[in-house]
Amino acid sequence: MYDSHMDTPSQLLRLRDPGLDNAYAQVDFPKLRRGGMDGAFFALYTPAQMAPDAATRYALQMLSATYDAVEAHPEEVSLAFSPQDADKARKNGRISLFLGMENASPIQESLALLRTFYRMGVRYLTLTHNGDNAVADSAAEGKRWGGLSPFGREVVAEMNRLGMMVDLSHAADSTFWDCLKLSRAPIVATHSCCRALCGHRRNLTDEMLQALGESDGYVGINFYPSFLSDDFGKDPADAALLDEADAVEAAFIRNPADPERVEAWHRMQDRLRELPRPGVKEIVDHVDHAVSLAGIDHVGLGSDYDGILVAPEGMEDVSKIGCIAQEMARRGYSSRDIEKVTGKNLMDVFRRVIKAAESMC
Repeated sequence: MYDSHMDTPSQLLRLRDPGLDNAYAQVDFPKLRRGGMDGAFFALYTPAQMAPDAATRYALQMLSATYDAVEAHPEEVSLAFSPQDADKARKNGRISLFLGMENASPIQESLALLRTFYRMGVRYLTLTHNGDNAVADSAAEGKRWGGLSPFGREVVAEMNRLGMMVDLSHAADSTFWDCLKLSRAPIVATHSCCRALCGHRRNLTDEMLQALGESDGYVGINFYPSFLSDDFGKDPADAALLDEADAVEAAFIRNPADPERVEAWHRMQDRLRELPRPGVKEIVDHVDHAVSLAGIDHVGLGSDYDGILVAPEGMEDVSKIGCIAQEMARRGYSSRDIEKVTGKNLMDVFRRVIKAAESMC
């Protein structure tokens, strides 16, 4: 099983030891093992409000922390830069950690920096987060460029040449269509859901899902309750708790060594788990809908674990991810199709992007 998006690198900077089975972690190495995971993309996430210099520094710190974690647990995990690396790691009993970058701010309008991050192992770039940037418009704003910027067009072309996946989760609709038209390799949405089932602007329309399938691309279904169900957090008391949780988490992030802030964040997580939330059935509803439009070969899982305030009911951490395969089997999916959605499709689109780059040489 492979997951196309987890935000664990930022948690490493918050002093999490990934080798331990942490009570409040959505992802650590023991949980990956219990969940039957063969690998996952660890995303280097930088907030939209962070200045470019600070974003570059922060991305490098997360990158270093991920390398350090792998070095500390060589029998458990290994870095992977291609599907072939993952095949080798699996045969040796290790879990593969791939690297992605979420938000283009760290490349600072520099193709040289883009290439540098590629050389350090980053294999996809999520063009935007919750704000327009120098590369493209985001779903959260969508007002600066009307899609890709002139520099963004250069970025997509260079990513195609490198064999780096263009990730359009968080992108504005206009950015999606610009990339689909421009890219010479399949495009991906590593952690997105279906707008027909949940109207959040971050989700993909039916036309986008169909276009991903027709262009040999990929969508990884996101687990965040707000992207799964329009009902989540709509009660005023629930919405207030989510706002309070944002503030408590922000205080913890500012000083993760402060025991009082750690304890406050843990107490808040307990409260969040009491909220009414969608569960595995809603996740597979989105899988079903995406498969009906993009096709069984173009849908996977992009949980967004470690980047979401609270996970779905019964899916509190990655150790529970096998519940998705069980629900798919209950709905009549074949073992082969379950294998595709739970990892094979992600590795296949990665191979197609690499092959497209090789054909450009």
